Amino acid sequence: MSAVLVAFLDDYSVAMRRHVAAPGQAGLSEGYDLGRRALVEGISLLDLTEHHFRTVARDAETQADPRRAEVALEFLLQTMAALDIATRGYLDGTRRYEQQRSRAEDLEGRDAFRTALVESLQDGFFVADDHGTIVEVNSAFGVLTGYGATEVPFGLPHPWALTDRAGYPQIGTEASRFVMPVRHRDGRERWLAVSASSLVKQENDERIFVGTVRDVTAEHDAQARDQAASRLATAVGAATSMVEVLAVGLDELRRTMGAETALVAIWPSRTGRPDVYSCGVTPTSSEQADPEPETNGIAPQFTATPMRQSGPRADGPVVLDDDTQALLDRSRRQSARGLSAITGDEGGVDAVVAPLGETGDAALWVRFGAPRAVSAADWALYSLLVGHLSVALQRARNFDQARATSLTLQRAMLGPIELPPRFSVHYEPALPPLEIGGDWYDVVPLRDGTIGVVVGDCVGRGLSAAVVMGQLRTAARALLLRGAGPAQLLAELDAVASRIPGAMCTTVCAAVLDPERGMVRYSNAGHMPPVLAPPGGPGRILEGGRAVPLATFDTPRRPEATTALPPGATLVLFTDGLVEQRGYDIADGFVKIAEVLSETGAALPRDVADAVLSRLCPPAGYDDDVAMVVYRQPPEPLRLDFPAAAAELAGVRRGLYRWFATAAVPHDLAADLVAAANEACSNSVEHAYRDTEPGRVSLTARCDGDRVVLEIADNGRWIPTPTDPGYRGRGVEMMRVLTEDLTFDHDENGTRVRMWVTLPSITFPTANPLRASSRPPAVSSRQNSF
Repeated sequence: MSAVLVAFLDDYSVAMRRHVAAPGQAGLSEGYDLGRRALVEGISLLDLTEHHFRTVARDAETQADPRRAEVALEFLLQTMAALDIATRGYLDGTRRYEQQRSRAEDLEGRDAFRTALVESLQDGFFVADDHGTIVEVNSAFGVLTGYGATEVPFGLPHPWALTDRAGYPQIGTEASRFVMPVRHRDGRERWLAVSASSLVKQENDERIFVGTVRDVTAEHDAQARDQAASRLATAVGAATSMVEVLAVGLDELRRTMGAETALVAIWPSRTGRPDVYSCGVTPTSSEQADPEPETNGIAPQFTATPMRQSGPRADGPVVLDDDTQALLDRSRRQSARGLSAITGDEGGVDAVVAPLGETGDAALWVRFGAPRAVSAADWALYSLLVGHLSVALQRARNFDQARATSLTLQRAMLGPIELPPRFSVHYEPALPPLEIGGDWYDVVPLRDGTIGVVVGDCVGRGLSAAVVMGQLRTAARALLLRGAGPAQLLAELDAVASRIPGAMCTTVCAAVLDPERGMVRYSNAGHMPPVLAPPGGPGRILEGGRAVPLATFDTPRRPEATTALPPGATLVLFTDGLVEQRGYDIADGFVKIAEVLSETGAALPRDVADAVLSRLCPPAGYDDDVAMVVYRQPPEPLRLDFPAAAAELAGVRRGLYRWFATAAVPHDLAADLVAAANEACSNSVEHAYRDTEPGRVSLTARCDGDRVVLEIADNGRWIPTPTDPGYRGRGVEMMRVLTEDLTFDHDENGTRVRMWVTLPSITFPTANPLRASSRPPAVSSRQNSF
């Protein structure tokens, strides 16, 4: 028996006897402490029990008193309580261990099953921690991204992420369903559909993301093709001219394809150099292009914003080199929608060329910033987009031709090709872009020197109104040439209108101007009254001669009124579209016209027309056709008398310029006349009073019919032009060149110079069938005269 066991048993006997002699809580506590000591010293439960019963048996008092035996047993049980707790804890631990070992074996089997299940998925599988780090993937994930399970973990930013694509969440950072672009390890761009869920681990409350990824590149490309084609079709659908189609279509094309340059070359005459419409950086060299394009049957994807570049631009003119032009020339002769790929020196597609339209005179060039691999899906998209652009271009060109035809017809019916001096006419259509309506004007010079003016407005709009307008205008012109006055013209036009379907209620204002006498006779058939304004004075409405519109009631006699035309006065005849606007009083429109005329008395008639239209134009534009005629009555003669000093000549020139504007002399002709008059005045200043006291110089400018006559006079000596004037003496030759006639009259009383020019009639070209619609349709058609 060991010393430890002997010492423990002796201490146990002493403590038990002490408790039996005096039972109490202190004794029981001492027994529990002995039990804990037994656990520490490794005392056997059997040794303790045997020693207890031997001690009790040897104690005579205990044997004589049964109660003492029960107290001793209570002490033993208290000592064994600690041993019992330890034993039960051991058994529980053993049981838990067995359970955990069983669970681990079960989990091991489950992990194997889960791994097999995950690997069998066709979709990619991933597990990410709360920081977005991918910690587990399956083999399908590696196939989709090029990054497999042997390379985990993948921290942010993930190696497949496209960092330049904003707005897309990364895999493993969000619990949701979304589609995102990725770059495969081989460089291809793919689209993955991600479905992720958020979970929390029970052992540490850590959040993780578990999800799957699926390749949806084909679906995304198909949707992108449909959207791109829809965007392009929508963008070019509202375009009504070739320039607009190219301006919208090229930009959309270049952006969709991700290209650097998109341009269209059009051969107007099918020979020579083409017109170029470009978007982006225009190529000036084709060293990257293969002169013989390789057709792959694929098409690119693009979007663009084009600008017409047939001339200089900010970074220089758009000029194609010979190789590029030859390449496009060959392309335009290919079959419709035949796309060709231009391969780079190191492989990949560098550019795409294709014919456009159905006439074989246009070709498209789209160049990428760097050679790229183009898939069959890309070519399908390119072909679809080029097809839409080709159809839109052909439609716009057909529309251009129809518009040019209608414009030529409208102008032929609308008014004279030549206008007398001091007139300006303007037509603003309310139905762009065909520019056809029922409003018209006509200016007819007559044999007696008077000028007939007619402004009318047929009911309705469009082609039907234009047909009625053309017939009435022709009849009105014939009546004027036959000598009919305003009232007689409207009376006879009544009979004509009554026989033309659609001519009922046509309004007309007819006038005959007599510039020589300064008079205007006019008659008004339900039309807007003319407005007359003296130079610098307030305008007034000519209310006389009013009657009902044409073909409405039988009128026994059309009235006529006569009004004086003050020198320099401005007369405006117009249709109701100028002043009739929704929400505005017509009287306000007349007030504005009168204000403009009083402010522009010294402006050219064409500038007056622009000012009137600008002042009265509503924010959304005119909602009815506007036809307008502006006439300027010759002003009073200009008479200037000034000292023969060079310092006076600047004021003379300024006065001449102002008078020429009032007299409706075109700017270029006015500049010539000022130069000639300045030379004549300079000669008087320099030579007439040489070696004598300086005298005076007089200048007179007047309108003599269509002529502008200038007379410059002085009281000095006449100095003949020397035979050899040297480097000077060219003034007379210059005056002869700048005027139509130049005469000198000199005697002892001085010298008089007389020069004159004829104010030109303004000739308007007819619409060019190919170029008539190069402007946006909202811009008006304007014909200006001086």
